This record gives sequence, C-alpha cells and structure tokens, in this order.
Amino acid sequence: MAFPHLLMIEDDARLAQMVGDYLRQSGLQLMHCGDGESGLAQLQAPPGGQLPDLVILDLMLPGIDGLEVCRRIRALPGGAAQLPVLMLTAKGDAMDRVIGLEIGADDYLPKPFEPRELLARIRALLRRREAGSSQPANVLRFGQLEIDRDARTVSVAGQPAELTAYQFDLLAAMAERAGRVLTREQIMEAVRGRELEAFDRSIDVHMGRIRAAIEADPKNPRRILTVRGVGYVFARQQD
Repeated sequence: MAFPHLLMIEDDARLAQMVGDYLRQSGLQLMHCGDGESGLAQLQAPPGGQLPDLVILDLMLPGIDGLEVCRRIRALPGGAAQLPVLMLTAKGDAMDRVIGLEIGADDYLPKPFEPRELLARIRALLRRREAGSSQPANVLRFGQLEIDRDARTVSVAGQPAELTAYQFDLLAAMAERAGRVLTREQIMEAVRGRELEAFDRSIDVHMGRIRAAIEADPKNPRRILTVRGVGYVFARQQD
C-alpha cells in the first residue's frame, strides 16, 4: 500500500522537520521546500513524474509569498492544479485566510498549531480527494452546466470552469441535492469537511468562487441561490 506523499513549502526548516517527523509516525511522507520557487519547481517537474497528494503551504515565504504560490499552483497544467492546498497562516487577521480561500486554498490552519490538528486537516482533505476519485462515472447536466464526477471537471456551454478540488466537491454535493435548501453545516458535512467552528464562514468564500466560475452574472446568480438565514440551494431549473 502506497503512503500518501505531501509537499510542504515552508521557510522554517525546524518546523518542517518537526512536522515531517510527526507525520511519518502516521504513515505520511513529507518533502520539504524552503521557498515558493523551489516548491513550484517540484510541482512542475515532480521527481519520478509523481505529483504529491497534497500541498502544505506557508503564507509568509521569502521571495514570492504563499498567496502568489497558490495562484501559480492553480494555473499549472494537468493534475497539479487540482492538488489540495492546506495554507498555514501566521497572521491573526482573518482577511489573510479569506484571501487564501478566494485564490484557491482548500483549507487553512493558523500558527501556532497542534500537530494533531494538522494531521486531522490533512486526513480530511485526502479523504475528500479519494472519495471524489472513486465516484462512479456519470455527468450531471443542468442546462449549459455539466459536472463530470468521473473526470472531476466542470464546464459551462462547453468552456471549462476552473475550480479547486474542494470547490468541485462542494458543487457536486449541492448539484446531487438540487432543489433542497442546505445549511452551511450540511454542505460541508456532505463533503466530509473538517469540524466547523461556531462562526466559520469559509463556506461563503468558496461559494463566491464557485459562482464566479459557473454563473453568467455572479452578483445575480441563477444556479446557486442564497436562502437568507438558512444557507444555499442549487436550482433545478437553469439557463
């Protein structure tokens, strides 16, 4: 059985060593890069042609920062653009986390963190990725919107819509429940998300990104509708 391989882009070598030692005890292998440029190089030309299963990305990096690295990851060709990204944020400002989610991070973890929580977040992201890759081959169609659950691709009027792995899972989960009003907690539970904090609003950030990718007018959406005081509903009738 192959062990999951992770790539950690982090300039604190001591922290990376500690994380690597801890994760190895749980059957995870960690490769470390100390800056964004070398981390991106590992994804563009992975050793042995094998991409990692997940990227742990620090926000504060020398040279290009974590936000720019995340943007470039999402612009890479092939499967590299779909890799789950867990962002580490040292700053206390919640806006840094919001920006990270908006540009394509799948989850975030503030520093300092407990290694057990990091492991739990990693496992949750890996489970979502595995569950998505094992779904039966079928396509959901709603007007010009197509969601291919086997290929894990989304298109609108034949044009590809760029989504992160987590955003794809969110969209597919809602489309499978078209017409049902879902709370934020129900949506995140449907994709085996991490346990919610009492006032976690990251789901709203992801919904905004999904709308930007699939709606003709994201400010006046017709596919993903907000139900005030409750959550969201994926419309059955579209276009």
